[in-house]
Amino acid sequence: MAAGYLARAGRRVRVLERLDHVGGAAVSTHAFEGVDARLSRYSYLVSLLPQRIVDDLGARIRLVRRRYSSYTPDPATGGRTGLLVGPESTFGAIGAATDEARFDEFYRRCRAMTTHVWPTLTEPLRTRSEMRRDVIAAGGHDAEAAWRAIVDRPIGEAITSAVRSDLVRGVMATDALIGTFAALDDASLRQNVCFLYHLVGGGSGDWDVPIGGMGAVTGALAAAAAGFGADIVTGAEVESITPDGEVHYRHGGAEHRVVADRVLANVTPAVLARLLGEPVPDVAPGAQVKVNLMLRRLPRLRDESVAPEQAFGGTFHINESYAQLDSAYRQAAGGAVPEPLPCEIYCHSLADPTILSDELREAGAQTLTVFGLHTPHGLTASGAPDRTRDALTSAVLTSLNSVLAEPVQDVLMEDAAGRLCIETKTTADLEDALGMTNGNIFHGSLSWPFAEDDEPLATSAQRWGVATAHDRILLCGSGSRRGGAVSGIGGHNAAMAVLEA
Repeated sequence: MAAGYLARAGRRVRVLERLDHVGGAAVSTHAFEGVDARLSRYSYLVSLLPQRIVDDLGARIRLVRRRYSSYTPDPATGGRTGLLVGPESTFGAIGAATDEARFDEFYRRCRAMTTHVWPTLTEPLRTRSEMRRDVIAAGGHDAEAAWRAIVDRPIGEAITSAVRSDLVRGVMATDALIGTFAALDDASLRQNVCFLYHLVGGGSGDWDVPIGGMGAVTGALAAAAAGFGADIVTGAEVESITPDGEVHYRHGGAEHRVVADRVLANVTPAVLARLLGEPVPDVAPGAQVKVNLMLRRLPRLRDESVAPEQAFGGTFHINESYAQLDSAYRQAAGGAVPEPLPCEIYCHSLADPTILSDELREAGAQTLTVFGLHTPHGLTASGAPDRTRDALTSAVLTSLNSVLAEPVQDVLMEDAAGRLCIETKTTADLEDALGMTNGNIFHGSLSWPFAEDDEPLATSAQRWGVATAHDRILLCGSGSRRGGAVSGIGGHNAAMAVLEA
């Protein structure tokens, strides 16, 4: 994104990518030998990518809305009943009919705030006071109430006040915990920041499926940047950076050196410090495990009132009641893999069958991505990687099977070598393969999308939230002030800071 904007403005731009392909964590791959399906290997949904900046670059990116928001089997009935949220919501089926209006009202108030925060993510930073003033002026009393709930107090308070059902509370709470290891009542409010980012995309918080998989998104951005003249070099291992813009890298077996007016870094703050030869800062640990599955068909549910196509048509929550989320956090904080493991699933192929070959589509095959919460990096970094990966895979499958009418293993496909189509990616895998320090998918703790009132905003980099300790080096990815997720916002803002300077 940054390269596209700068090249479009006439700047000479070189992109140095360590891997042999662009895209980082937003890629598609044939994960299973002999299985013609392009799975989004790491990241998988899009919410924070502003259409305006896609249009600016003329990138050919298509997204599709999922028909249902979510389905959550009720653990109290062993999954024989559940909550479907969407065109045919089923709050009454779990004894929470009175919560439906409260649920809708909660999110209506949130939108009174997020609708007005969203456009500011691609503008110079406002201070906390300025953001609060502007949001309340535009959104009124509802926005003020949402600000207090999301920004001022632990989000668990607002959720438990809004609805009574433990299951409905859990559905609401998961947005505060994706990739974030925290209790819902944590005084640091880091869970609140995560919650806001999950709700702010487009002002509504809708999470869409990228047609062609996540690799189609980054492929389109790379094509746009190259079309404007950016030089993209893959297989380029950056070895060091100096504060005055000198970059040393290795490519094609040879050492190279380039000096730039500005260096834009899409690496974690810890990796950047190492490249600069500076003390490495602490980075908050990642706290998730991702399991990709290839199925012959969708599994049968214990809840016979809901079709599998409905249940898997949105986000499928597993063992994510409020009490279960709290228990899982405390188990993980004590050094154990939570039992049961809170998980959620999305089925890309239901919304976008283009990622499957004609043969797989005709056979009824489907993909499933399972995202497990509360598995902090310490769990994967402390033991043998393969043993830890196996333990987390088992925890994910056990949790999933607890709400199915048949073991998911019974409907798994086999690859060309006869192995079950299961691919697990832990925080350790993210660190090893992608350089994400401690497996943190946000490159560190997320920060509020505004500056504190006493924070310096004197330089263009500071005003755009992309500053480092060095004037010529800027952050352009998830480590920037409003980075994180598949958004391009960090790249856009870094480019704006360069062009404004």
